[in-house]
Amino acid sequence: MQLNKGYRNAYSLKFHLVLVTKDQCKVIDSAMLERLREILTATCQKWKCELEDFQGDDSHVYLLIDFPPEVQLSKLVNNLKTVSSRLIRKEFKACIDNFCKDAFWHGTYYIASCGDMTIEKLKNYVEEKVSFS
Repeated sequence: MQLNKGYRNAYSLKFHLVLVTKDQCKVIDSAMLERLREILTATCQKWKCELEDFQGDDSHVYLLIDFPPEVQLSKLVNNLKTVSSRLIRKEFKACIDNFCKDAFWHGTYYIASCGDMTIEKLKNYVEEKVSFS
């Protein structure tokens, strides 16, 4: 385990985040997925966080984020959703308007602290246990 160092601390804090499109619209294609990766990476960097892993499918994105202890996770997640939604809706307007008229992301999200859980394990868990409806 690699430790990060802050001013008066050493830490290793990571969490998994799953975002799902509004009404689980199957709107995310490969171009949109790559753009989401870029947007979410840049947003994480602004928060002094690191997007360590990113995967997605047509209605979900799965993120593994390393973050410093001073970050408030609810504010970070809200910012990730807001920024990505605004930019994706602007850049892929024609595609998204056919599916998600009022919002891109569902109002809820799944977040979990993680130890050795991989994104593949997380995807399986979410598919079996978590409902976003």
